[in-house]
Amino acid sequence: MAPTETLTAERILEATEEVLRRHGPAKATVVDVARALGVSHGSVYRHFRTKAALREAVTKRWLDRTSDALAGIAADDARDAESRLRDWLAELFAAKRRKADDDPELFATYLVLAGEQGAAVAEHVDDLTGQLARIVAAGVEAGVFSSTDAAATARAVFHTTGRFHDPVYAAEWKKPGVDADFAAVVELVLRGLRA
Repeated sequence: MAPTETLTAERILEATEEVLRRHGPAKATVVDVARALGVSHGSVYRHFRTKAALREAVTKRWLDRTSDALAGIAADDARDAESRLRDWLAELFAAKRRKADDDPELFATYLVLAGEQGAAVAEHVDDLTGQLARIVAAGVEAGVFSSTDAAATARAVFHTTGRFHDPVYAAEWKKPGVDADFAAVVELVLRGLRA
């Protein structure tokens, strides 16, 4: 880090991600992060009080990238709910698959971190199911979906499609036929939702 650059939480998180990529979650330390930034470990602790807080923040940042990418689809009230739901599910699957394929070491690291960070994962799932609930509610309002509880329906859709976005299934995402399986599940979900 150049002497004139300000140490920010974002810069620390970027460096932490790189350290995790190089060393993995078992060996990465706050000292490694500080060394990568050219600062003392105390400087890192001024932004993140504990190693656990740093790991939670980097996990949340990673999960938020997916949530942020999907938020635009969920909020696009100009499009019909069925198209939005289809596109939202497709983008969720694509985003998770890209993460697993593009940087498998970091993906494996985040699997470990996500297992440690129950609050960050729960917040992520709540955000995603909230986005789905918005789409379901719009479909109900338009008379194309049938649901008495958009939030419960959204959770059911999320869990029903888990094979295509839950990282524990990442090994299956490369198998032949997975895209056809995904399309079949989406069609089943849409048929079940139609009013």
